[in-house]
Amino acid sequence: MIPSLTKLVAKGESKTLEFKRSTGELREALQTICAFANGGGGRVIIGVKPDGQLAGQQVSDQTFHEIAAARDRFEPPIEFEVESVELATGRTAIVLTVAGISDSVPFTYDGRAFDRVDNTTRKMTQERYEALLLERAHSRRRWENQEADELTIKDIDREEVQRIVDAARSTGRLVGPVGRSLPELLDRLGVRRKGKLLRVAVVLFGKTFLPDYPQCELRMARFRGVDKTEFLDQRHVRGPAFRLLEEAELFCQRHFPLPGRIEPGRLQRVDRRSSRPMPCARFSSTR
Repeated sequence: MIPSLTKLVAKGESKTLEFKRSTGELREALQTICAFANGGGGRVIIGVKPDGQLAGQQVSDQTFHEIAAARDRFEPPIEFEVESVELATGRTAIVLTVAGISDSVPFTYDGRAFDRVDNTTRKMTQERYEALLLERAHSRRRWENQEADELTIKDIDREEVQRIVDAARSTGRLVGPVGRSLPELLDRLGVRRKGKLLRVAVVLFGKTFLPDYPQCELRMARFRGVDKTEFLDQRHVRGPAFRLLEEAELFCQRHFPLPGRIEPGRLQRVDRRSSRPMPCARFSSTR
């Protein structure tokens, strides 16, 4: 429920609040809704005179039909609330409210994107529009950044989380407080959103990976020659990402020759990778 309209109007227009005299300015009101949706959200109050008087207007079913029809002009679709508030004068004020910070940013209205700058609605620059499109395509919508609805924090390996946190702190890659509880650690690592696990948390620290995370598997093999018809060794590992990386490194160390020699004037052995042809090795994941 919206707070007192009188108090809202008294604050004046701002980055998150705009006034319109009537639905005769509905197009401009919805452009502002578009700008709010592309930012932190906000409200448009319809029925406020230019001098700041909350006057309202005559409202009929047709008024709300027009607002409903205008929803189709947003791309992607925007969900915004429409509330009518009866005033003491017998007239009605209409309040449009939209939330901000959406994965669908940037929004457009009638094919144009809008921004809110202080208390003004402006057409969004092409540069910013393209930057937001790129962010939507390659950051917020990436597979690993989506919520892992099928799993809970009980499916996370606390010991693995702590191991990686300790390693990151020891190398200076993680500084400052990290918390003690598992939820605090996950939040500090950025693998939870609003209390919900992201898929990346499962890939990095999960306990169970099948059937939903088959990509958390590594198959390693060493062959005789290059035709891959005879195995000299093979290993199949399923686990969190850092464990898979470590297993791959161990497999390489076990099979790749590392000759060394003592050079005159040096007190330690010098190791060099062999330059001769190696038996064929292969690594593969299911994704």
